[in-house]
Amino acid sequence: MDGFAAVDFGFAREVLQRGIAALYLVAFVSTLNQFRPLLGERGLLPAPALLDWIGEKRERRRMLHPTLFTRFRYTDRRLAALCWSGMVVAALLVAGIPQVGPPWVPMLAFLALWLGYMSIVSIGQTFYSFGWEMLLLEAGFLAAFLGSTDQPPPTVVIVLFWWLLFRLEFGAGMIKIRGGREWRDLTALMYHHETQPMPGPLSRQAHLLPRWFHRGEVVGNHIAQLVVPFLLFAPLLSAVGVPGQWPQIVGAIAAVIVIATQAWLVATGNFAWLNGATIVIGFSAIGLPGVGVPSEESDAGTPWPGIPLYWFVITSLVGLIYVVLSWPALRNLFARRQLMNASFNRWQLANAYGAFGTVTKERIEIVVEGSLEEDGLLWREYEFKGKPGDVTRIPRQFAPYHLRLDWLMWFLPLGRSLDDWFTMLLVRLLEADAPTLALLRVDPFDGERPRWVRAVTYRYRFATRAERRAHGVRWMRERQRVVLGPVGLR
Repeated sequence: MDGFAAVDFGFAREVLQRGIAALYLVAFVSTLNQFRPLLGERGLLPAPALLDWIGEKRERRRMLHPTLFTRFRYTDRRLAALCWSGMVVAALLVAGIPQVGPPWVPMLAFLALWLGYMSIVSIGQTFYSFGWEMLLLEAGFLAAFLGSTDQPPPTVVIVLFWWLLFRLEFGAGMIKIRGGREWRDLTALMYHHETQPMPGPLSRQAHLLPRWFHRGEVVGNHIAQLVVPFLLFAPLLSAVGVPGQWPQIVGAIAAVIVIATQAWLVATGNFAWLNGATIVIGFSAIGLPGVGVPSEESDAGTPWPGIPLYWFVITSLVGLIYVVLSWPALRNLFARRQLMNASFNRWQLANAYGAFGTVTKERIEIVVEGSLEEDGLLWREYEFKGKPGDVTRIPRQFAPYHLRLDWLMWFLPLGRSLDDWFTMLLVRLLEADAPTLALLRVDPFDGERPRWVRAVTYRYRFATRAERRAHGVRWMRERQRVVLGPVGLR
């Protein structure tokens, strides 16, 4: 690092800008495909109804994060237009086109993505209540100030990305230490691969690994999340005059460890873009001298070589604002009652992160069934795209794409009652609503309206190798009870 200019982090800037833009592209595609049946005008939790309720009293608007839909009335067409616009801007950033211009051009592009996606998250209710939504928003805001390809990235913005990665990893580590006993007695990963919300194609193989391996996974996780994040800031020693390359090397090694652990999570699960975003942000700590920076040295006599004065002022102001905004998040990291995935301001900046403070020990699935017969003697199952259903089917890899309905189906058995959106889901299935059926993998009635639907719980577990050979299945399941129904439109 060279004072105000992170001259060795040009490649890191390229990965950050293009990687974050790619994740925004995935997020807008996911929203375009799923928002309308989930939250649209005839959605399970209609966003227009929420906005109408908010609009009845001005003070209720403070309950929402900023959204364009309080100024422009929500319609499904406007939602689609916002998604398409976001996809175009994100694709341009992935291609690196705005980055060729002056630094304010990519800044406006990323701020447009940030505001556009926040407008969606703000009215997304429970379907957009995941920590990676806040993570994507904060990463997009910071990416706006990384600058253009004709100048080195500002040091202050690169350091803010380290601070984001620190909160993300250290916060998750502290949540685990303070959470379930399984993280302290090193047994958490003996259950997690099987009981995680949406397993991937390699989750069963990971679950069947020896117990000593799973204990090693937990130890490695604690090291990666509780020790390594502090080493991300090692390159700052160079900025204050410590000679040699070892500070930058230490920071890069820390980043590689974070990236490697996240890659293992990608290989063994489906966590939307959480792991992908962490990997991209991890590259912010990898400095490569002479890579991804301008070939000509400009303004060499200034304290911020290659960075225009106005851009130095803007990015410095962003850094000062973040110092103020970060105090609640810093205090939360060491609080006795640590908050997980919490925002402390309306703009969702300098947030608190964390995941899986506890690990469930068994997997309970709610299976939705329908019947065409009046007597309800023959029942057929609806199949979801990602969550377990057919015991012979290999779980698919969907991440970084986010299957929102499938994820919320995992949370249902953990609650004390069935949520309102699930009741509306059953209504839409009774109506054979085409947009809702498009969210599923299999409609057993090929568009015909069932007479009855019901919800049944099953206990699922991965088949052992012997059970796989004997029965040709990936899952073993045991029926428990009917939790709702049979119900019909009458």
